[in-house]
Amino acid sequence: MIPWPLPFRGVFEWMATLPFSKDLEASAYGFPLLLTAHVLSMCLFLGLIFMMDLRLIGIAHRQTPVSVIQQRLFPWQMLGVTVMNISGFVLFYSQPVYYWGKLFFWVKMLIMVMAGANALIFHLTTYRTVASWDSDPNPPLGAKLAGVLSIVLWIGVLSFGRLIAYDWWTFQTF
Repeated sequence: MIPWPLPFRGVFEWMATLPFSKDLEASAYGFPLLLTAHVLSMCLFLGLIFMMDLRLIGIAHRQTPVSVIQQRLFPWQMLGVTVMNISGFVLFYSQPVYYWGKLFFWVKMLIMVMAGANALIFHLTTYRTVASWDSDPNPPLGAKLAGVLSIVLWIGVLSFGRLIAYDWWTFQTF
């Protein structure tokens, strides 16, 4: 095994010693219930994100203004992302040293940050002019690029998240 050089391993080891972390790891039902909540909220979030992205690309819901789709989906997207992030953090908290040694986990985190940055950049730039292209079935290039990039990045988050369960790209954790 190659020692994983990522810093802050001590923080991860300390987290693993906290009482709630130990209890959760030992729980027969805690981890499976959290994992179920994580997957279901991910389905809600990603399904709604893809609906919005397909409209931004100009493939689906072409007759519905982007602002209407945004207004209808956004509260549910926020519910999904909130439950997904809370359940994901608690899953991580239950076995922090295990995740420290998983390169797939770190790639997933990096891609998730990139997906968030993509959404932020889109909302701070292209979406500010939505009034001028809102009802156009063919959105501007910036919206299309943001939509395509979002789909690619979230598929990456989903794929690498799933691969965490396997021992590929796992480095020394003890």
